[in-house]
Amino acid sequence: MAAKENVSLPFKLYCLLVMTLIAAAYTVVLRYTRTATKEMYFSTTAVCITEVIKLLLSVCILAKETGSLSRLITSLKDNVLGSPVEMLKLSVPSLVYALQNNMAFVALSNLDAAVYQVTYQLKIPCTALCTVLMLNRSLNKLQWVSVFILCGGVTLVQYSPAEATKVQIEQNYLLGIGAVAIAVLCSGFAGVYFEKVLKSSDTSLWVRNIQMYLSGILVTALCVYISDGSQVIEKGFFYGYNFLVWIVILLASFGGLYTSVVVKYTDNIMKGFSAAAAIVLSTIASVILFGLQITLTFAIGALFVCVSIYTYGLPRKDTTTIDVKELSNNLSGKLISV
Repeated sequence: MAAKENVSLPFKLYCLLVMTLIAAAYTVVLRYTRTATKEMYFSTTAVCITEVIKLLLSVCILAKETGSLSRLITSLKDNVLGSPVEMLKLSVPSLVYALQNNMAFVALSNLDAAVYQVTYQLKIPCTALCTVLMLNRSLNKLQWVSVFILCGGVTLVQYSPAEATKVQIEQNYLLGIGAVAIAVLCSGFAGVYFEKVLKSSDTSLWVRNIQMYLSGILVTALCVYISDGSQVIEKGFFYGYNFLVWIVILLASFGGLYTSVVVKYTDNIMKGFSAAAAIVLSTIASVILFGLQITLTFAIGALFVCVSIYTYGLPRKDTTTIDVKELSNNLSGKLISV
């Protein structure tokens, strides 16, 4: 793994603060828009717009990377229009990530933001399993212990889940948990699959992102048609949109790309602390906004999850193992919603 660049502590703390706020704000604001809005927007259209924005941002970054408009056009012609096989390869994670992003909306329509934030950390053991199976890599003993502690913590959270007293809409807890489970599986598989594609050639990361987002737009547009087609035609593509809905879309778009840029400046301990801090902030926000009543088992389970995230990222002497938590955070940040 490449060494971290030497940067000042204030800049690292800035990166930590931004990553934490993005992760917490995305889940809380998304949850709010799914519970406090009378005219409910179509989540499939939000996911589709997010893909469009990420495509535009990736093109802008590639333009800066290539240095001129002519080289940008040449790169796009060679790697997009002239590479149908590569486009087909990237359609696989596009499909999986489209499913994951839609499941996030389903989950946060039925689960509190804090419960979702804790449960979604199962992406770490899922990524670990996919890495072991697909890339033939291994984890060290501390990482395996951390994985089991994390799973135990999530189990405690689900055993006696916290309830939000200010949310009056009808919710399906089992549907929410099922949606998180699907999102976790998608995150693990798609992240490791994308790593394999990245390492199969020296093609630019942003070219790969563009290839994937183009496929993603087609997949998410198809999701809009299949899931909400008749209602979108009747009410309009942007039905129910307000300022907060656009905040959710921008957090999903800019947040992921920002994380992919700054992740190289932070170490594993700081990223682990950021994930744990996001859980704490989401819990505090849920108590204030949604009247979340925290149970003892929820508090203990969340603590276990925070500790396991921290220990998973601790430095280790065995350099032959892979940091799957960093892979999960890095690739999810490059390609998704937080």
